[in-house]
Amino acid sequence: MSKISAGITTLTALQNEADITGELQLRTNGTTTALTLGTDQSATFAGGINENQVALSGTSPTVNCALGNIFTLTTSGTTAFGAVSNVPTTGKAYSFALVITAGGSHTVDYSGLGTNVYFANGNAPPPPASGETDVLVFMTFNGGTTWYGSLAINAAAQI
Repeated sequence: MSKISAGITTLTALQNEADITGELQLRTNGTTTALTLGTDQSATFAGGINENQVALSGTSPTVNCALGNIFTLTTSGTTAFGAVSNVPTTGKAYSFALVITAGGSHTVDYSGLGTNVYFANGNAPPPPASGETDVLVFMTFNGGTTWYGSLAINAAAQI
């Protein structure tokens, strides 16, 4: 048994004592298993995965991978994204969602996210119309050298 400390929270890691599979279990209160790591490098989360939402602002926003995976922005003018920072190294996949609401009739340029930004047919989707919200998803697996983007939801509206 070992103690794992993260900030002010201390978790107890226990090897599964019921069998000899070699699984590692992280328990939040000594009895409730929050995470099981299998010998096949699988991870099972008891309570699901929660991702941080980060609000971006301004006309030159930058995505910081260390802060979360869900980024929101309400445009305030012509917007050109800056280079993504703290991208995991090559061999580690990373993706993020961008929820963008048009605060007016503004253009949006995604080319600054990285050296190579790809969309279907080589064309970035048009920005949302004033007051509309779009959801885009971006992914990389080579340290951010190449980003693949997709418009996941166009003009999201409440039903």
